[in-house]
Amino acid sequence: MLSFLSKRFKKSSADVDNQETPKSPTHINIPMPPKDSRERARRLVTGLQDEICSGLENLDGEGKFEEESWKRPEGGGGRSRVMKEGRIFEQGGVNFSEVEGDELPPSILNQRPEAKGHRWFATGTSMVLHPRNPYLPTVHLNYRYFEAGPVWWFGGGADLTPFYPYLEDARHFHRVHQQACDSISPELHKVFKPWCDEYFFLRHREETRGIGGIFYDYQDGSGTLYKGQNPKGPAAKISNELGSCPKTWEELFALAQSCGQAFLPAYLPIIEKRKNQQYGDRERQFQLYRRGRYVEFNLVWDRGTIFGLQTNGRTESILMSLPPMARWEYGYVAPTNSRESLLTEVFTKPQDWFNDGTLEEKCLPHQAVN
Repeated sequence: MLSFLSKRFKKSSADVDNQETPKSPTHINIPMPPKDSRERARRLVTGLQDEICSGLENLDGEGKFEEESWKRPEGGGGRSRVMKEGRIFEQGGVNFSEVEGDELPPSILNQRPEAKGHRWFATGTSMVLHPRNPYLPTVHLNYRYFEAGPVWWFGGGADLTPFYPYLEDARHFHRVHQQACDSISPELHKVFKPWCDEYFFLRHREETRGIGGIFYDYQDGSGTLYKGQNPKGPAAKISNELGSCPKTWEELFALAQSCGQAFLPAYLPIIEKRKNQQYGDRERQFQLYRRGRYVEFNLVWDRGTIFGLQTNGRTESILMSLPPMARWEYGYVAPTNSRESLLTEVFTKPQDWFNDGTLEEKCLPHQAVN
């Protein structure tokens, strides 16, 4: 499982780029967070962990999360919950962590030098689920909060990785998260959707990890929505066009709450619809092959995984995001006009899921619309 804290601290091997995160403008006066900010953030992410685990157990019907608490010598700790060999979920984990310390890494201080000398605090929840049925998509979620003296920010998101995708499933997942963002501000989803496409991208394969969702980071209310690493990409362009969109601490807290609570409504209906679909060895082998891509992303590009392993993090929690089974095949090419080629040609590319009418034309021959 990806450590939410690790995602904040590793600048090299970033999910989409190795460039330095752009520095926040120093002339912007960011208000201090409320006095109870840490406790409220802690309650938020532990509440999300509890809510999501309960919903997933009810859906699975057989699998139960086993919990293991851990302590971090430098300060803080967490609780890892893992489900293995459930009726629906072959393996999945939902983590909570709360960590603190005195020394910030250069990647943070380079971006926010005013944090130097302040004791830092970070808390969050992170989750990856791997269903057994190839018609059920893998899913990832992560919401987190960071604070060091006058410096604070929220980050998070959720993304879907199907193997045998359906257009309406993709639209449903995106629609629910768009509504969650829009409940705070209509500008947010316009930036967070393309930012997610950019973030979960396997550069060595030139493909997205899945159909995306939302992703945001370093949201401190200063007004700049996009704070990623591709200043010429679609997310940066839209953010520049929108201009300054300042948000209060309360609004960004509400955003994390809204998006976190959107997860079950976004994901569970897809599982309910597809959980009884029959599959054979061909589908299972393709699922395992595509899971290999998930492994490649997490071990090659994911800054959280790399940072955690390089800094003596808790290995079991860090690698909980990996599937229990995966495979690789040299030179694999999906058969022409196959269901598998639909995934590799359409559903691993950034798409305008709501407005592109050609998507139905591409999915209809494969009975992959609904």
